[in-house]
Amino acid sequence: MFKKYTIPFDLDDPRATLAHRDIILQKPFLKRLYTEWYQQFIAISKSVDKGIYLEIGSGGGFLKDVFPEVVTSDILDLPVVDKVFSAEEMPYKENELGSIMMLNVFHHIPRPYLFLEEAQRTLVTGGKIIMIEPANSNLGRFIYKRFHHEPFEENGPREIKAGNPLSNSNQALPHIYFERDLDLFAKDFPQLKIVKITYHTPFMYVLSGGVSRSSLIPYFMYNFAKGIEWLVKPFSKQLGLFCTIEIEKK
Repeated sequence: MFKKYTIPFDLDDPRATLAHRDIILQKPFLKRLYTEWYQQFIAISKSVDKGIYLEIGSGGGFLKDVFPEVVTSDILDLPVVDKVFSAEEMPYKENELGSIMMLNVFHHIPRPYLFLEEAQRTLVTGGKIIMIEPANSNLGRFIYKRFHHEPFEENGPREIKAGNPLSNSNQALPHIYFERDLDLFAKDFPQLKIVKITYHTPFMYVLSGGVSRSSLIPYFMYNFAKGIEWLVKPFSKQLGLFCTIEIEKK
C-alpha cells in the first residue's frame, strides 16, 4: 500500500515548503535523486572560478548540505535560507555572481524576463545559470497535463499572475523562453547564451513518489531503475520529464 503525504497547509504557506523539504530528506530514493541533480549544479558552478554561488528558491531543498559554499535564498521568509528576496530584483551588484542555480523555480517566477535581466546584470563574464525544470517532451506533456496540479501551457504567455509564489505557475515557461521564443531570448538578453538543454529523468521522479506519495519501488532498486533510464537515453527528447538548462554570460 503506497502512502500518500498530506500537508495541512496551503501551498503558499512557508510551512508547506518546510514540510516538503522534510519529506525529501526522509525519502532515500528521492533524496538521492535530488543529490544527483545537485551534483550537476556543483560541477557547472565550479567551472566558474570567481563570484558568488547563489541558489534561488532554496527553501524546499538541501543544496547547502552538499555544497556549503552556496548562498541559499527564497522569496519566502524561511529559517533554512541565507537570504530572502525576489528573483525579479536581486540584491547583488553588477558582475558579482559566479552562478545562479534553480531547481523547479523558473516556472514559478511571475515575470521571468525580469529575472533574466537581473541575471544578465549580476553574473560575472562566463558566469552560469543552471536550472532543472519540467521538460516539453511527449511524455512530459502527457504527464504534466493529466496528473499534475500545476498547468503546463506550452502555447501560453511569457508571464504568469503574481502574488502566489508556489500555487501560480506554468511549467512550460522554460520551454517558452529557451525553445519556443528563442529569437526573442537572443534579442532581449544579448549577453546571455544558451549553452545546452539536456532532457533527462523519464522515470526516476515518478518512481520516487515525489513529495506526494511514498516511493513506488524500494530504494535497493534505485540503480536498476537508473539502468533502465540509461537504456532509453537515446529517446530522452521524447521521454524526459525534466531538462537541465545551462546559460552563460558572454
